[in-house]
Amino acid sequence: MPNAIEMLREDHRKVKQLFDEFEDAEESQAKEQIVETTVRELEVHAALEEEIFYPAAEKQINEKESIDEAREEHHVVKLIIGELKKMSADDERYDAKYKVLSESVKHHIEEEESELFPKLEGELDAEGLGTQMETRKQELQRQPRKRSGVRGVKSRKSRAKTARKTSGAKKARRKATGGRR
Repeated sequence: MPNAIEMLREDHRKVKQLFDEFEDAEESQAKEQIVETTVRELEVHAALEEEIFYPAAEKQINEKESIDEAREEHHVVKLIIGELKKMSADDERYDAKYKVLSESVKHHIEEEESELFPKLEGELDAEGLGTQMETRKQELQRQPRKRSGVRGVKSRKSRAKTARKTSGAKKARRKATGGRR
C-alpha cells in the first residue's frame, strides 16, 4: 500500500533530478523536453497535495498557516509555469525563468520535508491517504496532456528572425522580377 508522505518525497526527488538535468543540458530541444516533463510532474504533484494531502493534513494537525503558505507557494509556481509554457528555449530569459522555478520549488520541498512531514508522521493515515493519492495520480496521468506551448510558440527573437528572412526573400523576389509582383 502506498504511503502518502513517501509518494510526495519520491515526487520531490524526481523534480530535483529534472532540475539537475536542465543545468547539464545544452541543446534547446533537450531543455524544452525537460521543462515539459517538469511541468507535468509539478502539475500532478500540486493537484495531489491541494486536493487530498493538504485537506487531510489540516484536519490532523493545527498547521493552517503553514499549509496556507504552501498553497501560496503552489500559486507562485503555477504563475511561473504559465510563463514557461509560452516560451521556448530560444527565449533570452528561458533558462533564468526555469532557474527561478527550480529555486522556488526547492524552497517549498525543504519546508515540507523538514517542517510539515515530520509533524504529520504518525498523525496521519498515510497508507489510506496514499491509496487515494495513487488513484488520483493515475487519473491525472491518463488525462491528455494540454499542449504546453513549449513547442510551437515562437519567441520574440524567433519571430524577428523569421520576419527578417521573409523580408529578405521579398526584396530578392522584387529585385529578380524588376519590382513586379
